[in-house]
Formats: sequence, C-alpha cells, structure tokens
Amino acid sequence: MPATPPGREPVFSDAARQGKGDGNMQKTQCLVIGSGPAGLSAAIYTARAGMETLVAGCEPKIAGDYDIDNYFGFPETISGRELIERGVKQAQRFGARIACERVLAVHMTETGGFHCVTDKEEIEAEAIVIAAGVNRVRPGIANIGDYDGKGVSYCVSCDGFFYRARKVVVVGEGNYAANQALELTNFTSDVVIYTQGKEPAMDERFAASLAEAGIIVSTAKIVRLSGQPAMTGATLEDGTEIAAEGLFVAMGQASALDFAKTLGVATRGAFIEADHEQKTNVPGVFAAGDCVGHFMQISVAVGEGAKAGRAAIAHVKERAGKDAK
Repeated sequence: MPATPPGREPVFSDAARQGKGDGNMQKTQCLVIGSGPAGLSAAIYTARAGMETLVAGCEPKIAGDYDIDNYFGFPETISGRELIERGVKQAQRFGARIACERVLAVHMTETGGFHCVTDKEEIEAEAIVIAAGVNRVRPGIANIGDYDGKGVSYCVSCDGFFYRARKVVVVGEGNYAANQALELTNFTSDVVIYTQGKEPAMDERFAASLAEAGIIVSTAKIVRLSGQPAMTGATLEDGTEIAAEGLFVAMGQASALDFAKTLGVATRGAFIEADHEQKTNVPGVFAAGDCVGHFMQISVAVGEGAKAGRAAIAHVKERAGKDAK
C-alpha cells in the first residue's frame, strides 16, 4: 500500500475538527490506547514513575463475566470483570486517568509527539502505547481482497492523498467511519458513507459535521467491487452499480492495526511488530498484548504492558533531556 508522500503531513479539515467533542485539548506524557490487561499494566508502570498517564478505552473484551483460573497469584477463580476492576483501581491509585473514550485517529506531529482524536476530545502525547487488542471488522464484500492496494484502503492518512478529486466511499457505521470520511474531505469533496446494512451509529456531533460537509450516509450494502486493473466501481445488494475509485474500510471501532498503519508502524499480517522491549519502528510508539500476536494470555499481556510502560518512561525522559539542552 502506498505511503504518504514525503513532506505532506496529515491535516484535519474544519469539518473534522467540528465533529469532535467540545474542542478541549488535553496534554499527557503517555497515552495508552486500550484498557485491557496490557494497557492497564503499562499505565501502572508509567503512572508509578510519576509520568502523566491517560488510558483511553472502554470495557475490554476480558471484562466479561467469565472465569479465569490460570492467572498467577489467584488460587481461587476470579472473573475477568473483577480482574480489570482491580487493575483500573491500581492504575488510578498511582495517578493514571482512565477515560471511556473511543480513539478515532492518531497522528505524529512535527515535534515528534502525537496528536490523538477521540470521540470526546483531542489529546497531545509524548509517547503512545498501543494495547487495543485485535478487532478488525470485515465489511462483507465478496472480492475485497482482490483490490487491496488497488482502490481498497484501511488508512486515510496513508492513502487519502492518492484520491484527490476522485469519487470515494467509506464503509462503516460509527464515529470512526465519520471521522475517516471527514478526513477525506482534505483530498476530495466526493465522499459517501455506506453502513453495510447497519443503522448509522454516529453521535449528534459527527452527524452534524457530516451534514455540514455534504457527506451522504447510506444504509445500502456494497457486495462486490469492479474495475481493472484497479477499482472503478461497486455493486450494491439490490444490483445498483455505483462509480467509485476508492473504498476506505472503517467498520466498527478503530483497531490497533488502523493506528499502526496511520503512524507508519511496521506490521506482520494483522499484528504489530514490536521488539523485546515492545518498541515499534516508530520512536515513541510501543505495542503490547494481543495486538502484537504472541501467546494471547493475560499473563503475557501484563508482562508486555510492563515492558512497554518502562520503554515509554525511558523515551519521555530522553525527550525531556534533549529539550533541556
């Protein structure tokens, strides 16, 4: 998939900015994306070290009412919900802020920091820990794989530039899809959202921003793509043919892989590449837990989160030392 052309930084249109929260800009030293075992473990380490820490994420999958019997230190069965509640309290005790917010996009700034957009606010951070698990929803389009890199993309910041003044569609039903569509208005005014048969789930702020930008939201379902050698159109479930040169997938919530692609983080398949210290190839970005694709167990996620937290601490301290010179 093509990379963002050198010298062109991702920007947010006025419409995109209007869709987010109340315009507040929060600043934190470490932003942890994901409130599962890996994310909370990272937050415990960074907050305990005195670093301003924000954990963004709502209830993780583990926070359900199912039993855990193999976690070290618990001779009695503990539920996933109780384990997460304990982790949240521990992180909060050290000063971490836990916010039930959906992260929609993360971009690197000119200073080497990060600008994050959630469904409630904007955040500036010096380090990012991606611990959002694996959660990519497929749109149910029969031959979508045939057009990967030939019209189909999962990253507006990466590929939006290549669709300047072209007709594009976004598939998705929520705030993530709305934010992606609004970002596309930096490159083209011809954007339509298809929810793939689902009811639109954008909140009022995003719905208003879409209307102001002239972006139509359709509940129709795209079932097949067409065109050679690249995408030029699509077929809807009722047989209607539509013209489209680009399709951006934004189903459900933004995933760890979506953030990785936007930031230029190396991946292998559906997983993020991270070294033994949980460092990615992008300075200041760390990854831990299921999103790195190792042994998907709570104990492993907690250990990786601890290493990611330690690496984030070192990165922030190094940045502070450079700024002081």
